[in-house]
Amino acid sequence: MPPRRPLLSFSEHELQSRSHSLASPSSALSDTESRKRWYHFLPLCATLFFILAPQPSLFYVLIDFHLLTLRAPIIFTMHMLVTCTLTFMLLSSLMVCTTRDPGPVNVLQVEENEDMSITEALMPDIDFDAPGKWCRKCWAPKPERAHHCSFCGRCVLKLVDHHCPWLGSTCIGHRTYPAFVHFLTCVTLLSLYVAIISILALMYAFNNPLLVNEFTPVHELVLCSASIIATLVIGPFAIYHLYLVSTNQTTLEHISPFMLLRHLPRLPPTGHSLSDPPLEPELSYTQRCLVKDAHGAVRIYDIGWRKNWTQVFGWNRKYGWVYRLWFGGASAGDGKVFPRNPRTDEMLARLASELVKADRYNQ
Repeated sequence: MPPRRPLLSFSEHELQSRSHSLASPSSALSDTESRKRWYHFLPLCATLFFILAPQPSLFYVLIDFHLLTLRAPIIFTMHMLVTCTLTFMLLSSLMVCTTRDPGPVNVLQVEENEDMSITEALMPDIDFDAPGKWCRKCWAPKPERAHHCSFCGRCVLKLVDHHCPWLGSTCIGHRTYPAFVHFLTCVTLLSLYVAIISILALMYAFNNPLLVNEFTPVHELVLCSASIIATLVIGPFAIYHLYLVSTNQTTLEHISPFMLLRHLPRLPPTGHSLSDPPLEPELSYTQRCLVKDAHGAVRIYDIGWRKNWTQVFGWNRKYGWVYRLWFGGASAGDGKVFPRNPRTDEMLARLASELVKADRYNQ
């Protein structure tokens, strides 16, 4: 009689790779670093170039126009302090974004000396089919608001925006989002400030062509053009993220209305053909419209703009925001659990009821 074959079998390589990933949560971080090559940092070099390249022209305009032509040392000193401070602040937040991990998702571990029963091993207390609770790519639990980054090859806590190549080919997550918002804000303020300085200096040069150096208007024109472009490009992006901070949303949550489906309460067991929770492909046109309409009103994590800012930037003292003006600070909490808006429970229950009614009507 031939020997019985097991229902499931794994190769030695699969067992070694799986045990290695479960034994060392930091292995995902090392794998992420190994994915990066030298050309992945070229956009970061371009970012530094765009920041530092206008500085010589800015210093030339400030010295030649404000100090030598207008002979206004106080105004010159003020402009130097403001521009240098904003440049130092944005470089500080840029360094935080590029060097700090955006938010590792630690895998649940079992101690070596801890015994696990067969029931616990075969039937863990995890719903593998529930959307948003288990990552089928990492094959590990996925905390609340975490998403999988295909480039990094791992999940990131509160993946706010995207995998950004301009910041060292890294994600914007729970631990780097305050620095990212700080960076965008400082770039916008610096560009706007330089644009105002350059426009005023350029107007003076047109009105008094014989009093200024012949090369100074060229620097002023270059600064004016570059700063206006930077303000128009980065400014709306910064304003958008300030809005997201005020409403405690991520970019994915704001542009993806069907993410609400994973937060719906349990549906009735009978009387409809929907999954529990419903999946986007199985929704009809009417049901999709219901979800999109509810998305504009249901903000699950919006607990008031003041508490939202406190949660994102991580201060809990009266003047805790002061030193965060330097580099943006860090978000509070572990990035896995977030307080919710209690008013959304009723809205989600109403949405679930309307989806079931629409499904019965379509039948």
